[in-house]
Amino acid sequence: MRLRLPEERPTEPPTGYKIAHPVLSQDGTRAGFTGVSLGGALPYGVLDEARCVYGRRHRAPHRRCDCGFHCVHESAVAEAMLCTAEHRAAVLLEVSVLGAYIRFERGFRYARQRVRSATVGPCECGAVAVALADAGWGRPGRRALKAACAGCLRGRTSLSLASFARLAGEGLRVRAAVPPVAGIGGAEGAATGAGGATAALGVSELVAEAALLQARLDWFQSQLGRLRDEEAQG
Repeated sequence: MRLRLPEERPTEPPTGYKIAHPVLSQDGTRAGFTGVSLGGALPYGVLDEARCVYGRRHRAPHRRCDCGFHCVHESAVAEAMLCTAEHRAAVLLEVSVLGAYIRFERGFRYARQRVRSATVGPCECGAVAVALADAGWGRPGRRALKAACAGCLRGRTSLSLASFARLAGEGLRVRAAVPPVAGIGGAEGAATGAGGATAALGVSELVAEAALLQARLDWFQSQLGRLRDEEAQG
């Protein structure tokens, strides 16, 4: 006798949580994410369909394969993964589980997803992130990004959180997590991309944008000063 999995027909798409690395296309026109484990070789957009990472022709998720998108039920479980050294630069995603899915004790393996929000951690120096900057690695045609504050950009390729949300589209919300101070909880500032209900930027988002522009201006001025000194000496 062949056993069948019980079927679920939810009235609303289930919600899940996962971690991923933000990526930017080589031409700088598209933004998305890439996974931290099995599916890391296949970057995906905010609204995307899973493909078998082994190149097989079956539809994901297949019962006898481990292909498909993966997520966990609880945000705390996904956040705990960010504590490991290899995942410190990843961001926390909240996703809607779409299409066929297989439910497990700790999460889902599923066919399609919509990334609803991305929470960006602090810069390596500990300051609140105002941008996503070149992380120094990537995939073919994709440049990986990581959190950066205004003082640590140093002329690297970067996008403000609002710009990343706009390029990613589909109403993605990108938040900057504020590291908690002893006895005080953390906070978040959000930026919403085009393609959905776009809210006006608040004070915290405008301050972050201004800090990013000032950091870029300072870098350009330092480069101009260096060139002038070289011309004067030559």
